[in-house]
Amino acid sequence: MKSICVIGSLNIDLVAAVERFPLPGETLTSVGYTTFFGGKGGNQAVALGKLGANVRMVGKVGDDIHGSDYIRHLRMNGVDTTGVRQEQGAATGTAMILVDPQGENQIIISPGANGLLRPTDIDEHWDYMMEAELFLFQLEVPVGTVAYAMKRLKAAGKTVILDPAPASQLPDALFGYVDYMTPNETEIRYYAGRHQAYKLQLKEAAGVLLRKGVDTIVAKAGSEGAYYIRGIDLQHIAAFPSDPVDTTGAGDCFNAGFAYSLAAGSGP
Repeated sequence: MKSICVIGSLNIDLVAAVERFPLPGETLTSVGYTTFFGGKGGNQAVALGKLGANVRMVGKVGDDIHGSDYIRHLRMNGVDTTGVRQEQGAATGTAMILVDPQGENQIIISPGANGLLRPTDIDEHWDYMMEAELFLFQLEVPVGTVAYAMKRLKAAGKTVILDPAPASQLPDALFGYVDYMTPNETEIRYYAGRHQAYKLQLKEAAGVLLRKGVDTIVAKAGSEGAYYIRGIDLQHIAAFPSDPVDTTGAGDCFNAGFAYSLAAGSGP
């Protein structure tokens, strides 16, 4: 199996269960509260570790107790943490999450040390990164660092997967470094500049991204599964039946499973 390197965010998630989301200016009492290890990068790395992948992580946490705890958490779940640094004087990234009874969520992120991942960190860890074949990115670390790393990896002949979340303004050149892009319903419309009905305009919107240089689109469609789009080929892959409890991290699990499949040689 090919090895995988995740480059991205590491957050502590503060999750409150609510009967409904608050209105502006309104205060509600939580019906439950839990703390989790999160961040899209960390979520994807841990999911890959639990799947049994050969996975390593490049990212930053703070020099606080949360940072030390997170590094231990990654190691306990089979993730090589050689590329994870504790940034002096910085706090570990934090996500504040509300979850309603239907499993829908609202999220606010404080980047902390994630916002301090720089191109020089990519240079520092380059030899370590080169031991992997597949690279999985998200957009909770600086876009400039993501673009820099992707450009170098593309030139090195590596496979690059981009989970383009949260939706962010990206330089056009970045799309040309992406082998697989995995947007959800909202993100594909954002990046393609299309706002029509998702099902009717999916192929048109994906075509915009393909023309920008993305090789393949794997569009997440929630309960409807996913769409694989490459050139003029569009395939629908149905979802497994499930009863959602909490959708936080669902996209991260999808990306981990997809990367694992590619690493195992059973992907598209």
